[in-house]
Amino acid sequence: MRKLIFTFFSFTKLIRLNLCILMLFFTFVVRAQVPVKPIQNEENIEDKIENIAENTDAELDYTELVESLNYYKENPININKTNADELKKLQILNDIQINNLLNYIANTGQLVSAYELQFVNGFTTSLIFKILPYIIVEKVDNKSKLSINEIFKYGRHSLLARYQITPEEQKGYSEISDSLLALNPNQRYLGNSAKIFTRYAFNYRDQVKFGFTADKDPGEEFFKGTQKNGFDFYSAYVAIKNIGIVKSLVIGDFQAQFGQGLTLWTGLGMGKSSNAIDVKKYAQGIKPYASANESGFMRGIGTTIGIKNIEISLFYSYKNSDANIGEQDSLTQENLYITSIQETGYHRTLTELADKNSLKETLFGSNITYKRNNFKIGATAYRTIFNTALIKDVQLYNQFDFQGKENTNYGLNYNYLVYPFNFFGEFAASQNGGLAYLGGLQTNLDPRFSFCMIYRNYQKDYQNLKSIAFGENSRNANESGVFMGVDVGLAPKWSVSAYTDFFSFPWLKYRTDAPSKGSEYLIKINYEPSRRVELYVQYREKNKDINASAPLIISYLDDTKKQNLRFNISYIASNNVTLKNRVEFIKYEVGDNYKHNGFLIYQDITYKFDKIPVRLSARYALFDTDTYEERMYAYESDVLYAFSIPAYYYKGSRFYLIAKYDVSKNIDLWLRYATTYYSGKNIIGSGLDEIQGSSKSDIKVQLMIKF
Repeated sequence: MRKLIFTFFSFTKLIRLNLCILMLFFTFVVRAQVPVKPIQNEENIEDKIENIAENTDAELDYTELVESLNYYKENPININKTNADELKKLQILNDIQINNLLNYIANTGQLVSAYELQFVNGFTTSLIFKILPYIIVEKVDNKSKLSINEIFKYGRHSLLARYQITPEEQKGYSEISDSLLALNPNQRYLGNSAKIFTRYAFNYRDQVKFGFTADKDPGEEFFKGTQKNGFDFYSAYVAIKNIGIVKSLVIGDFQAQFGQGLTLWTGLGMGKSSNAIDVKKYAQGIKPYASANESGFMRGIGTTIGIKNIEISLFYSYKNSDANIGEQDSLTQENLYITSIQETGYHRTLTELADKNSLKETLFGSNITYKRNNFKIGATAYRTIFNTALIKDVQLYNQFDFQGKENTNYGLNYNYLVYPFNFFGEFAASQNGGLAYLGGLQTNLDPRFSFCMIYRNYQKDYQNLKSIAFGENSRNANESGVFMGVDVGLAPKWSVSAYTDFFSFPWLKYRTDAPSKGSEYLIKINYEPSRRVELYVQYREKNKDINASAPLIISYLDDTKKQNLRFNISYIASNNVTLKNRVEFIKYEVGDNYKHNGFLIYQDITYKFDKIPVRLSARYALFDTDTYEERMYAYESDVLYAFSIPAYYYKGSRFYLIAKYDVSKNIDLWLRYATTYYSGKNIIGSGLDEIQGSSKSDIKVQLMIKF
């Protein structure tokens, strides 16, 4: 009854809200002209980021996943002088479409306008609208000679500074007596609750780059105590690209990505999403690192040299990492072994500070890639050396995990395009003899029909700490499965995306004390009645096995089933107003006894003023779930290069408002306020993050200067 009453009032509130918005809608439609641009469909990346957030409790910086799109919005790609590597950075076109475009230009000459893209095989109207914000069509001029004067004359600088705080008092920042703190030094955070981030970057036509990133997390000290040098995390790089035989050179912090990520992939990796056929990875080799995540990168030097059809990449990294110390020598205080590697980057208490930089990692290796026409094959090998052995608390489920001080990984990846098929894959092995394989196929049999399939088989003893390939597990081991996705254009305004993924785990897993299996299904029906309106209905179901919760002498596995039904609509009310609605329901079942559900409803509105350079974005959301297990994630608009993907669970509402003010052509200012209210709650959070109250808010202020 409680839930029915809340649901009724929630829908009533939303109906009243929509009526107000519809009145605005009709007012603006009467006055509006046809929008200059179609709705920019970036929901594919947002959906992938939501999926990453679902599988981790960490607050990540997703900058590396969106920075290419942000860069090409301001510096569009000239289609007439581009290449496959550059087009892959858009994460919109697949290898077949890129190959068709480049062949079209080679055979017919330079494009005259973007409208000519409709004659390229595989380019639908919807696809063209997706890439339009990131491309231009201009005649190719003679490339100017690179010089120091030209670099600093035409290069662009950007400086970004962000300050973020939670106004509600959390337990970790509350007052405590000196005597009690002396007895329990980890009962409070050492620093204040502010999160401070700054980033400087220089970019000359994507050829010469340098920059630095500095970050202080909430609870960390700043220019005092344990952080006398200011920020807790610093990162910097200098990079050049496509200068002579040097395809890439990075000194400082960098990432290395090859093949399908099965042998070596540092950073974040995207997986399944509602764009069912977009599961193939596009490795960028050696590239600079500018994120605030304190793991997932290398520190040293990396380069790629290209000679005719061969590219050779070499990389060396030496950096400190956080780790849980297992035991120390009582005399020398030297770490005898560690029990796990930490990736949160938090150094807020004495315990967390004790783990800081307690592990030194040396990594070096190479990749050799041969390219000819539409065929590419690459070999990767590298060695990882720790100064202290990793020794885990061995359980049945983790007995095949990596332990020790040294590991060697090597692999072979391939990519072959024979129209209309694209075959790709990777073989990999670890020092202990563990093997892993991934093989895939993409095809565009028709401009309105695309298909993708991936088969993977990762042995239980495959040991790799730098692997982020396609898979269901958080690590690429103990898994086999078949994924199939399809994208069909049923009519000019209708399309369907769907996938199935059947997977099994031959050995035990955490909370799964027997070999298990599972499946996932998704179908998404898209309808675009006009350039103003996009809507879709999506259903997703995931089935897995976990240990039964009932205390029995003989344990067994229970089937779990999680079902999500979503309706989403985005529409341009005028040149000034964009609206978006989402309604999502979830049902979660475990065996025969646990059956819970929940829902999420939200309304977005974006308004751009005509006479003043201000843009407002807001959301009001209502949610109600039985437990934390039914949580739902929804990507939120945020200040540039900041990300908010909150989990909606229990019962309550959430609101945020962002104001962006273009102070001048080169100065942008953002202000964001967000708050979540939990109905019937007197305490939010746990541990040192606990808040005595029913709401939690955050405020962000950001300034960006470009010159």
